[in-house]
Amino acid sequence: MGKLVTIFGGSGFVGRYVARRLAKEGWRIRVAVRRPNEALFVKPYGHVGQVTPVFCNIRDDASVRAAMEGADAVVNCVGIMNPRGGSTFKGVQADGAGRVARIAAELGVSNLVHVSALGADAHSSSDYARSKAEGEAAIQAAFPAAVILRPSVLFGTEDKFFNRFAGMSGPILPLVGAETRFQPVYVDDLAKAVVAGVNGAAPGIYELGGPEVATLRELMQQMLTVIMRRKWVLGLPSVLAAIPARGLDLVQGLTGGLISNTLLTRDQLRLLAKDNVVSEGARGFAALGIQPVAFESVIPEYLWRFRPSGQYAAIKESAKNLKA
Repeated sequence: MGKLVTIFGGSGFVGRYVARRLAKEGWRIRVAVRRPNEALFVKPYGHVGQVTPVFCNIRDDASVRAAMEGADAVVNCVGIMNPRGGSTFKGVQADGAGRVARIAAELGVSNLVHVSALGADAHSSSDYARSKAEGEAAIQAAFPAAVILRPSVLFGTEDKFFNRFAGMSGPILPLVGAETRFQPVYVDDLAKAVVAGVNGAAPGIYELGGPEVATLRELMQQMLTVIMRRKWVLGLPSVLAAIPARGLDLVQGLTGGLISNTLLTRDQLRLLAKDNVVSEGARGFAALGIQPVAFESVIPEYLWRFRPSGQYAAIKESAKNLKA
């Protein structure tokens, strides 16, 4: 019988790709999530009984321990962009990550892989970036042999990056941090890196960036070309963007999270003030034997639905070249 891996957050954007790849390698997989009934779609990733969703609350010791019992390897993909209710940056990304590492060490887990984020910084003005750094520190203290992966912005079929901007209506595409540089990472390339860590890659921190560095403005212009739409890409000063961000944060706070700020938070504004690219000399994909793919080669595969003619756009374009 294959070895067992527990993937915390295994039904999320990153986790599902990790689960799929590990299932193909023959691992038995526990997908530890808060709502197992909503994660049943992961079961067909493997043979009958190979992939099993289980309940887990990463903020609770007993819950984490139960999900991890008997595991040979552990992967933590849990992360949030906007805190709501009891799910705070500190509780999930700092304390939660540290809890996973501590219990993994106590149970004698062989390999631990943690998905962090490029820009994790203990001195950042962003709560998100600081909590990521605190989580990394807690992991390294409890489980020194852990593999920590820091990807830049992620893209893929279910992403909330290109899909979000492509779905915006109107002739103007407003951008905050238009000149901030990113190094987009294909989510399946990140999954490959996780698998390398599970299989015993050298411990430590890896900064993961795709083959291209581009500003947010440049990324959006490329996206507009792919979806065959013309829009005015308008860069917004952060001072101006702070007004709606503050208002939306206030509404979320007053409603106790019932109305969530999914547009732009003040913390995201702080993140956008700093480039999101791999540091010079940092270990990255190459150290894991992975050649990352460029975003231009992937986004047409899932952004076609935002074209004026959807799946028929390419056919219509070809028809223009036909002779009468």
